[in-house]
Amino acid sequence: MCTVTYIPKGKNEFILTTNRDEQAERSPRNISIVEGDVQLVFPRDGGAGGTWVAMSDTDKVVCVLNGAFERHTRKPPYRLSRGIMALEFFEFAKAEDFFDRFDFQDIEPFTMVIYDQGKLFELRWDEQQAHIKLLNTSGFHIWSSATLYEEAIRAKREQWFANWLKEQENFNLEAILDFHHKAGDGDPWNDVIMNRGFVQTVSVTSIIKTPETVAMLYHDLLREELKQAKIELNKNLIGITE
Repeated sequence: MCTVTYIPKGKNEFILTTNRDEQAERSPRNISIVEGDVQLVFPRDGGAGGTWVAMSDTDKVVCVLNGAFERHTRKPPYRLSRGIMALEFFEFAKAEDFFDRFDFQDIEPFTMVIYDQGKLFELRWDEQQAHIKLLNTSGFHIWSSATLYEEAIRAKREQWFANWLKEQENFNLEAILDFHHKAGDGDPWNDVIMNRGFVQTVSVTSIIKTPETVAMLYHDLLREELKQAKIELNKNLIGITE
């Protein structure tokens, strides 16, 4: 839930990659595929049963990071886990409906990156207000969890990302994963692959979106296993015409 990048690849194409920094026992081994009116693909959290990243055949992708703008004081119990909320997002026809109708009260602060049928949003909930920003789908973006990384460290990570962007000629998956595995200055506490003992980077997940398909590559770092899933977008549900 803690380091996310968005790399545009063309119209309705991008690669979103997330490093999850969490307690080892909460890290799932497999990708879950849920069939229904909407087909969902996501790694299921070993704690509350939700997820931090998910995709659907309705041309939607969500990714959740802990915290909004700054580190907050936890005030459990909370009404709903952020991971369950991420899955409930897919029950709404549009992201705007989710923003307008979902009850965010009594949910722990979070940052949510949302791709919804050609639109890219950033939603931050600070326990008082939902801050919604429409982002440029042609832009390059990075986020770091506000609960683990103070403002100065988040700024340093943004500079690592900016430096990496300047060095790249082809933003392919291999190059993106290289950043997500190696970026940093040798500080295991704050590098993109981090380890603080009680919490560490347990997985790296990439979502590769094309105009016709969406694929997930889930790299379980604890077990050194790679799982993959790919689905075709449901043209009937998202209104694509031939």
